[in-house]
Amino acid sequence: MEAFQHKKKHLHCEDVDLAGIAADAGTPAYVYSRTAFVTRFRELDEVFGGIEHLICYSAKANGNLAVLQALIEAGAGIDIVSGGELYAAQRAGADPRKIVFAGVGKTTDEIERALRAGILFFTVESGPELDRIAAVAERLGVVGRFAVRVNPDVETDTHDYITTGTSRNKFGIAVDRAREVYVRAQDMPSVQAVGVHMHIGSQIMTPDPYVEAIRKIIPLVEELRKAGIALAYFDIGGGYGIRYDGERPQAAPQFADAIVPLVEPLGLTLVLEPGRYIAGNSGVLLARVEYVKRTPSKTFVIVDAAMNDLIRPALYKAVHRIVPVENSTAKTETVDVVGPVCESGDFFAKGVVLPALKEGDLVAIMSAGAYGATMGSTYNARPLPPEVLVSGRSYSVVRARQTYEQMYANNVLPSSKRVGK
Repeated sequence: MEAFQHKKKHLHCEDVDLAGIAADAGTPAYVYSRTAFVTRFRELDEVFGGIEHLICYSAKANGNLAVLQALIEAGAGIDIVSGGELYAAQRAGADPRKIVFAGVGKTTDEIERALRAGILFFTVESGPELDRIAAVAERLGVVGRFAVRVNPDVETDTHDYITTGTSRNKFGIAVDRAREVYVRAQDMPSVQAVGVHMHIGSQIMTPDPYVEAIRKIIPLVEELRKAGIALAYFDIGGGYGIRYDGERPQAAPQFADAIVPLVEPLGLTLVLEPGRYIAGNSGVLLARVEYVKRTPSKTFVIVDAAMNDLIRPALYKAVHRIVPVENSTAKTETVDVVGPVCESGDFFAKGVVLPALKEGDLVAIMSAGAYGATMGSTYNARPLPPEVLVSGRSYSVVRARQTYEQMYANNVLPSSKRVGK
């Protein structure tokens, strides 16, 4: 579904005018469509409906509690990578047996919290991590379920910073070394192997890299079965891409058509961990033009949002379409859309053609529902923006704008007391 459309004069999220949200919540502000989040989840759930499967939404894409709650109510599990995300999933009402825990650096405290919660399984990234899970589980008197994250050494056509399935990446264990981890775990009574896991990257446009990776891992699954290791889950991770500006990712049915025939004969429950696919086009960053600065060589449109609010363009040179909230018949011009932060990397678009904008105009930075608010910071002492969730004709501020007092609440001025002589 298209959650954001112009109706009459203004851009709307579902049936709510973004100009009205800006007047109420201020700018910058993230605006999400609840219907879009749930619809994207259900579309994916439906195309894999012919086999046993579990969709664990990746909280790192957008971890707002209201978003998590909406997806959990629709039937989603949650993919987490930290103790904080475990806390958020629990606050939002997630079934712990639908939580999977990934990440290369799980701390002892995080492992203990997850074991006490009774999560479905850990994704084990190394031998030392398995040892730590086993030790914590033994101390607690429980069994830690795990799936080894297998690194299939598959290239993907994506940004270097978001490819995760090659031998040069920090993630996972090579296919030819994974078997020994499973075999060693058989002698560890406090852990149990329940699955195999892979995750090859993000913003992937076709199923082809997944197919290649799965084919590399299938022989491992068969070998483990012969060794008496009974697995229940095949987790293929997330990373399926979306359209930002002109990309043409294959639709969900084509993705399922490529994956299901490979996994179904194994008799394992398929686990998927979509994040961007569900969240990306379900949200925008709403901003207001502060100044239009014209120089002999360029025109800069300076907005009140900045790289601390949405870092993807600065970090990945990511392209986000920028759409004026009000329909405009003004003559177009080529501009750079930039923020107020003191960095040359603080930009949202360079050399884009937009209707001539003026001070006070509103713009929507599109496809910002994933890796926007979750990667935000308070750089330059800029408070975190609010997040607004729209449902039909109504909306709620589901994260209030941070105040200066909240931003500095944990700062403590040193005491003047002297220590020692």
